[in-house]
Amino acid sequence: MLVDTHVHVDLKADAQIELLLAQMQEHGVAKATLVRDSASVDNSYLIACMRRYPGRFSVVCGVDIKSPGALADLERWRSEGAGSLRLRNSSRSPGTDPLAIWSKAQALGMPVSVNGDTKTFASPEFAHIVERLPNLKFILEHAAGMGLSVIGQFSHSTGEVRPKPSAADFEGALKLAAYPNTYIKIGGMGELCPPPFPYAAIPPYLRMIYDAFGPRRIMWASDWPLVTHREGYGNALSFTRDQLTFCDREDLDWIFGGTAHSIWTFP
Repeated sequence: MLVDTHVHVDLKADAQIELLLAQMQEHGVAKATLVRDSASVDNSYLIACMRRYPGRFSVVCGVDIKSPGALADLERWRSEGAGSLRLRNSSRSPGTDPLAIWSKAQALGMPVSVNGDTKTFASPEFAHIVERLPNLKFILEHAAGMGLSVIGQFSHSTGEVRPKPSAADFEGALKLAAYPNTYIKIGGMGELCPPPFPYAAIPPYLRMIYDAFGPRRIMWASDWPLVTHREGYGNALSFTRDQLTFCDREDLDWIFGGTAHSIWTFP
């Protein structure tokens, strides 16, 4: 059962849930996690979509961590049905406990889908957070930031062009696999390869991720609707799967569905 672990939906014309469902149906994707965009903390539409199509979606919510009510907000969204939280790897709570929002997610049993740059993922400080919260599941988005490394890729959250991470930073980020509570998302190859499609220069990142994390801690993520400006939804699925020639059928079942089901429920 195919699961897409990273899609963005909104009321904007090109990101409405019905358009996503059409893509999922065409390519045999049964379920998806609806990820709150970094620019907003209003999760109402995501919750509404989850309720409108029961059993198909799980919500990755956002909160304003700088707000005095951030912890209460997270608890409220949890009660509304959100299954997990999205944070940047640099996110810290104000006040005396910088890890308050991370700890609250752990207390609520909410995995955290973590966005951010590869260098921060590779830092001892981030590893310390993972070590401090062993019962919190950390899901590293966009191949631990390498999926944001295509030359000239624009960051909608920061308004900057991201520099290409170094090989040393990527190798450092992969060391997080030593912690059993870490997982990683791999997107379409359009996140990793310069255009045009079909991509000719395929970097070794997928094999490196597989060797570090193993199939039961890797999950596929399309990054819809942004993927429509790269290789397209169907190619993000099939072309990525075609690169995993070192995986057997059981491995693929985990990467494209089993790992997601081990983390999220789909109410």
